[in-house]
Amino acid sequence: QVQLVESGGGLVQPGGSLRLSCTASTSIRSYAMEWYRQAPGKQREWVAHIASTGDTNYVDSVKGRFTISRDDAKATVFLQMNSLRSEDTAVYYCHFLWNWGQGTQVTVSS
Repeated sequence: QVQLVESGGGLVQPGGSLRLSCTASTSIRSYAMEWYRQAPGKQREWVAHIASTGDTNYVDSVKGRFTISRDDAKATVFLQMNSLRSEDTAVYYCHFLWNWGQGTQVTVSS
C-alpha cells in the first residue's frame, strides 16, 4: 500500500483559512490526486481533483474558495481553503489511485 500522510486540519473561525497537505510515500508525478470530505451523517463527497498536467476541477460549493495544487518533487498535494464556512466542517481525505489518507479534521466554528 501507498502511505498518505495528511496535515493542516484544525479549528478555524468562519471566514478563515487553512492549508491541508498530503504527502505520499511514492512518486505521484504521473497520477491525478483528489481531495474528498465527509461530514457527520453524510456520505463522502468529492471536493477537488488535480490531473498530472495540473488541470483542476472542484465541486461547485467550493469553487472560488478552495485551490488544489501539487508539488511532484515533494510528492505532495495541497488544498488551500479560504473563506471557510460552517458547512465545510468535515474530515478531509486525500485520494491517490486506490489509496486514501487517514483523514484530517477541519472544524469551522465560532
